[in-house]
Amino acid sequence: MRSQNISTKEYSELSNEIDKLRVPKHIAIIMDGNGRWAINKGFPRSFGHNKGVNVLKEIIKVSKNLGCKTLTAYAFSTENWSRPAKEVDFLVDLFEKVIDREIQQIHKNSIKINFIGDLTPFPESLKLIINKSEDLTKGNKDFTLNICINYGGRQEIVKVAKKIALKYFAGEIKPNEINEQLFESELLLKGSNDPELLIRTSGEKRISNFMLWQLAYSEIYITDVLWPDFDEIEFFKAIIDYQSRNRRFGGI
Repeated sequence: MRSQNISTKEYSELSNEIDKLRVPKHIAIIMDGNGRWAINKGFPRSFGHNKGVNVLKEIIKVSKNLGCKTLTAYAFSTENWSRPAKEVDFLVDLFEKVIDREIQQIHKNSIKINFIGDLTPFPESLKLIINKSEDLTKGNKDFTLNICINYGGRQEIVKVAKKIALKYFAGEIKPNEINEQLFESELLLKGSNDPELLIRTSGEKRISNFMLWQLAYSEIYITDVLWPDFDEIEFFKAIIDYQSRNRRFGGI
């Protein structure tokens, strides 16, 4: 998906600038700007969401080829239900169609797919496809793709707190046994390393209730590029920027 506005030489220079040994193993992405991109071009917002799916497919390929092991994409937040019903219905239908269409290729590429969030409100047909997709790919080891749908960071933390409280009242744990490790063991992404890099498109400078626990020490890269225009070149720029930083984790 190389941009037509960049020469082969410039493309090669950007690619060669990346240290393949220091590519983040886990990258999280807030894929923002689909609707605005479509409206700017005179199309309905749904056109932008369709284009955004194709961009995600390419970014999965690029990140996997660079040596990244996990990609977590924010596809639908708990707050997105407040959008017009027509758009929400379109997005739910789009999830179902795309998963059904792409899952065999995802499996063929040895990608494990997980859907992170509260699936309860979704139609049974979508939940069935999600369950089948996760079951089909659960043994794949090369790459993990996490799709966050009906996900909210605050809601996740509250659910974990409730689980731990119930374990305490059941006599399964003592108060002094409650620590970060126990808390993390109840998170939806348990067993996964925290993202080293968060990429947000469209220029918005917030994390929008996304992975509040896991992003504690992630490097954040914000670009004004809207998600449908985010391509391999823009992804390279994010990786290069990440590799230019000194990650101190609170130290000196």
